Amino acid sequence: MPNLLSIIIPAYNEANYIEQVLDRVVASLTKNRLDAEIIVVDDSSKDDTIVRVEHFMATHPEVSVRLIASKPNRGKGFVIRKGIEAATADYVLVQDADFEYDPNDYPLLLEPVLKGMADVVYGSRFSGGNPHRILFFWHSIGNKFLTFLSNMFTNLNLTDMETGYKLFKREVIQQIQLRENRFGFEPEVTAKISRVAGIRIYEVGISYYGRTYAEGKKINWKDGVKAIYCILKYNLWAR
Repeated sequence: MPNLLSIIIPAYNEANYIEQVLDRVVASLTKNRLDAEIIVVDDSSKDDTIVRVEHFMATHPEVSVRLIASKPNRGKGFVIRKGIEAATADYVLVQDADFEYDPNDYPLLLEPVLKGMADVVYGSRFSGGNPHRILFFWHSIGNKFLTFLSNMFTNLNLTDMETGYKLFKREVIQQIQLRENRFGFEPEVTAKISRVAGIRIYEVGISYYGRTYAEGKKINWKDGVKAIYCILKYNLWAR
């Protein structure tokens, strides 16, 4: 029997966090009795990320963890694609290698698909009553603008297109040809998912514990500009 979840963890220089993130993922899977494979895709880290993952695998032989070492450094979108290609479970979920997203929210993301209502589920940081760390005003404005712009072209009514928590039926996401190597993954996959015939997309409120730049946050204003370009590109020019 295939696993229920393929959890893809893209990682770049996350040695300080990756083992703790894996601990939290496994704790959630155990608590909620979820069968899953964990696929860590390292994006040519310059620190000890791979060593830490290998240590976790050696000390947790009962957990299904695969490590894919991708070289050279290509970006988050590229390593997510590598993880999607390797996934074998019924559903595919992206889990960032930090503490911004809470694995205890997995049941919230799975509920619509397990009830047979959804093919894709977005976890929104801007809806629902779960905890949200208060950080950057302009980041929140930027996220809402990008979501608004994306919605204009996709005709979806998402509240958080840029969320890192997206869950897909494996056969749906594996049939989509993705090209973006960096943070353009989010607008690209949203544009292409929205055009799948008969697709059922749901959104659920999730917790969000955002990082500061001192804590390792990597996205910046240049990625916001690229996201605008990707929204236009994949909704207008590259249909």
